[in-house]
Amino acid sequence: MRVVKERDGGVVRRVRLVDGEGEPIGSVCRFLAHLGDRNFSPNTLCAYGYDLKYLFTFLQREGLDWQEFRPPHALQLLAFLRRVPSRRPAQRLGLAVVADARQGPGMLLSPATVDRILAAVASFYDWAIVAEEYEHDTSPIQMRPDPALARVPGRHQLFMGRASRQQPVRRVVKVKRRRRLPRPMSEPDLEALLSGLKRLRDLAMFLLMLDGGLRPGEVLSLHLEDISYGRRRVTIRKRDDHPHGVRGKSRTERVVDLHEPRTLEAVSRYVMQERPREAASPFVFLVGRGRRRCDPLSYDALVRLFARHMDGLGRRTRRRLRTPCGTPMPRRCGRAACVNCRCKNGSGTPRRNR
Repeated sequence: MRVVKERDGGVVRRVRLVDGEGEPIGSVCRFLAHLGDRNFSPNTLCAYGYDLKYLFTFLQREGLDWQEFRPPHALQLLAFLRRVPSRRPAQRLGLAVVADARQGPGMLLSPATVDRILAAVASFYDWAIVAEEYEHDTSPIQMRPDPALARVPGRHQLFMGRASRQQPVRRVVKVKRRRRLPRPMSEPDLEALLSGLKRLRDLAMFLLMLDGGLRPGEVLSLHLEDISYGRRRVTIRKRDDHPHGVRGKSRTERVVDLHEPRTLEAVSRYVMQERPREAASPFVFLVGRGRRRCDPLSYDALVRLFARHMDGLGRRTRRRLRTPCGTPMPRRCGRAACVNCRCKNGSGTPRRNR
């Protein structure tokens, strides 16, 4: 099975799930069309398509139809997902379990990914019950009341308390996962990254995300009228008019006060000095060079841009590292030890990388 994305002008307009013979799976396609009618973002539609792909792969493996899926099968689905290898690159701080598959070893799906797939399956069967395409009145992904969740002070508390009709619930089938602390960049690395941004556009975008807490999609969707220099604030609005399909994740409009003077100063310098004056586009951040210099910047271009800057930061950091004997560390070596030196005392020329 595979997920097919139908694009229009580079923007995903329709997502379908097809089998090995190229035939669309009708129930999933109708469900994804329903999510599109609810104005879900293209990335969310693609995520639902990939998550439901695991469900129908499991059903095909067990020889079941999707309407025959019952609560006991949800337990088998969980066991199946905990043993499915994933070949996508992932960033993990500690050790990870490696699974052996017929095509070679691969990393197992993370607990967060498994929980997301189970949530997508629950949403799919909730839609099927409402659409009267599922024979039973209850979803196979069962939910249970969770009174302990209402007593956690860190969670959102209902205004009416226990008198409210909204009761906290949780899925019966789920994976426990740890909540990690945030991993911010260190101050030296942050200053090195800021000093490495040569273009005013890149510096202004990074400071808006750093000091204002804006998401990348919100930065790219900014209009010139959204910036109030006198009040030192930026208005975040929900817009879907970006030509490259850039959209903000949140649907709630808000006002962000920029208390750091450097942020608005960088934005003002970019608009006055570097942004094309002949551009008729209302978007703040444009390409700025070449034939498409007046076009709005795309999300993929922003990702590639900061990936290059982070690679450059890594190279500069490696050049600063030295071995315990004081000699510069080789470029492709990540071990700060004197084993790279030729002499017995630990002082000498580093070995050539093999």
